Amino acid sequence: MNHHRLLAAALALGAAFASPLAAEEAMIPLSFSTANMDLSADPRADFSKYAWGGWAARTEIPADKARWGTMDMLAQNNWHRIRTILEEAAAASAAPGSNLRKIGDFYASAMDEAAIEAAGLKPVEPELARIAAIANLDDLAAYLADAHVHGGGALFGTYPYADQKDNSRIQLIAGQGGLSLPTRDYYLDEKYAKIRPQYVEHVAAMFRLAGTEPEAATKDAETVLLLETELARNSKSVTELRDPLANYNKLTLDEAAALMPDFAFKAYLAASGLPATEQDLNVAQPKFFSGLNQLLTTHPLEAWKTYLRWHALTEAAPYLGAAFDRENFRFFGTVLNGTPAQEPRWQRAAKILDSKIGFAVGEIYVAKYFPPEVRGKLEAMVAIMSDVLRDRIVGLDWMTEPTKQKALEKLKTFRVVVGYPDKWRDYSALTVTRDSYYDNVRAANRFETRRQLAKFGRPFDRTEWLRTPQQVNAYYQPSAGQLVFLAGILQPPFFDPAMDDAVNYGAIVAVIGHEISHGFDDKGRLYDAAGNLADWWSQEDANEFRARAQKLVGQFNGYFALPGLAINGQQTLGENIGDLGGVSIAYEALQRSLQGKERPLIDGFTPEQRFFLSWAQVWRTKYRDDALKRYVASDVHSPGTFRAFGPLVNLPEFFAAFGIREGDPMWRKPEDHAKIW
Repeated sequence: MNHHRLLAAALALGAAFASPLAAEEAMIPLSFSTANMDLSADPRADFSKYAWGGWAARTEIPADKARWGTMDMLAQNNWHRIRTILEEAAAASAAPGSNLRKIGDFYASAMDEAAIEAAGLKPVEPELARIAAIANLDDLAAYLADAHVHGGGALFGTYPYADQKDNSRIQLIAGQGGLSLPTRDYYLDEKYAKIRPQYVEHVAAMFRLAGTEPEAATKDAETVLLLETELARNSKSVTELRDPLANYNKLTLDEAAALMPDFAFKAYLAASGLPATEQDLNVAQPKFFSGLNQLLTTHPLEAWKTYLRWHALTEAAPYLGAAFDRENFRFFGTVLNGTPAQEPRWQRAAKILDSKIGFAVGEIYVAKYFPPEVRGKLEAMVAIMSDVLRDRIVGLDWMTEPTKQKALEKLKTFRVVVGYPDKWRDYSALTVTRDSYYDNVRAANRFETRRQLAKFGRPFDRTEWLRTPQQVNAYYQPSAGQLVFLAGILQPPFFDPAMDDAVNYGAIVAVIGHEISHGFDDKGRLYDAAGNLADWWSQEDANEFRARAQKLVGQFNGYFALPGLAINGQQTLGENIGDLGGVSIAYEALQRSLQGKERPLIDGFTPEQRFFLSWAQVWRTKYRDDALKRYVASDVHSPGTFRAFGPLVNLPEFFAAFGIREGDPMWRKPEDHAKIW
């Protein structure tokens, strides 16, 4: 099959994408453009400034955003489209029980500020009364089960997913949780010391809004910080949570319950709705649960009730009146992220609907905005990239033949899904009304919990989507061997049929390569062709992989997002491997496609130059300082400003394209280059 011919056909779909954007005045133009560049900059000294410094110079972060970049702007375009869908649904006279009616009623309840204000604290009062009635740890376990069913996040979390070592079956996973600040480091690291008293002030303010006297509110807030700090001490870091082997601890129910002898764990599971036939689970972080038991017995019950009351309030705040909503944003939006203003209410509501009944919204979004023929074209692009990666694996000079064969076997098993799921989620069991925003959120959470629990006793569904199709994203799901490219990202500048091949190879084709490479990054490589955690590497090959990956760790450890704020190269390793693999494989695919063809200059640039410029431009991003601090602490991706050039400086082809030589700031010694796949 001539995959490159199919790709050319895909890039000829300009009309299919142009019309929706042209028809909507709110849309932000996002195509690759030399106008984004700063041609006065030297690409040999600062490639990001050269590639998108013009955009950076004239662009301000909107007042209601913590950061502003390509993915954020494309998401904003999609939110405007979703707003149209939601407002039309709210105004429609749709049939009772239909998805359109549920979308419209849910959105209308979110936008009815007068009703929300009039309700005051009443929606959450039953929850607070249940907490007040807790008389012992058994009562606490019973309360916690109900709170988790309705979407609460206190103390820890449980959810069903494929057994990571036997994905023919569903297994319950229990994991650490219960923190309100972004990561454990916010409680323990000195560099976040200034945040902690501000957090206490915020918690106290929320307690005061709920009727607690000022002095008692401050004392209660200090109790919350104390307990969450203790939970943080027993929690793993973001980097440690990336290790799937260390986070797989299969225990019987009796063994799991023995970790917390003073907590009625079996009763908690039964009250949550777990089938009694389930006899084992994965306790992902055993130390956390044994530590939690000690905390439950060493701190008074009243302290834990204060903690639970806080979680009930903070989780309800976005759905309560203006005073709660504003205070919630003041801390989590302004203090933690530096964002001056809230997003408009319609957008906040749209994001909640996306998280609660997003596939109902997505079905309309796809029908309205996503050309169905794009699915086949993207599948052809994935086939191209798989061919290149296959040839690269065959030609690796550092991997032994037995491991190569297993890697090739795994590559063959990847399933590609583009745009939207083949089967839409069934929301018929969900009841939504226009009466209460808070009640609708709880009903949606309860529906999702029951949907998840219904998975027990059934085979793992490899086709289930983890994200709604309207999101600007793509992902690799190792247990399912599934590569998913969402409809929301398949538009300019990632996929732009109006642009030349070099620009698209540097954008969407490199993104495809990024996701394929996740199957062979430091986490993905631990899963075999069947999608199970298994050791299919020889020790020699595993050692060589780690040595090569360590070069990326060292490279990104040397980048500083802000003065004194280094990127964590181990925390971001998987995504950095994905970027390096994606760019290098896409570049080779471009070279194959150009064989025997004319290579005209466009805007004065060669195809190779436009490829690298396109990659850099899709990662253009500006951050507020506080948001950047939070991002570096909590995210497994490097900031976009470093993704724009980080993988490129490992490629001799990049240096050749822009005449970068030893002594130039962008230069890296060949022996320092990371080359894995």
